[in-house]
Amino acid sequence: MRIGEAARRAGTTTRALRFYEAQGLLDTGRAANGYREYDEQDVKVLVEIRSLQAEGLSLEETRPFVECLRAGHDESDSCADSFEMYSRKLAEVDAQLARLQAIRDALLRRQAAAAGRDVVGCRAPLDTIGRAEQDTP
Repeated sequence: MRIGEAARRAGTTTRALRFYEAQGLLDTGRAANGYREYDEQDVKVLVEIRSLQAEGLSLEETRPFVECLRAGHDESDSCADSFEMYSRKLAEVDAQLARLQAIRDALLRRQAAAAGRDVVGCRAPLDTIGRAEQDTP
């Protein structure tokens, strides 16, 4: 199939396909007229890239999954490198969650402390707030 059909079936753009090819994630053949030719396996790779990116993996982090599919496996996570990428990404997500939980806890403590005081209805003018934020290093 030609690039437009492959992009449509994978739910992406022809520009993305060209980019993935430039990054070495797609290895497409060329027809006699020079047009790129895609097959069902290419569409499967494209769908997997998009799915993994939607789940938070960077394009580079999709590489082990793509290589697993290109090696002939039915599932992109049938290979050890793919499984290891899951572990690395989960550790990264866990660290981000811990950081966000610490921020949330700090904000809750500040809010609780403020609730224990008489909170008055003073407000700084918006233009003053904007200037103060700009002056902050």
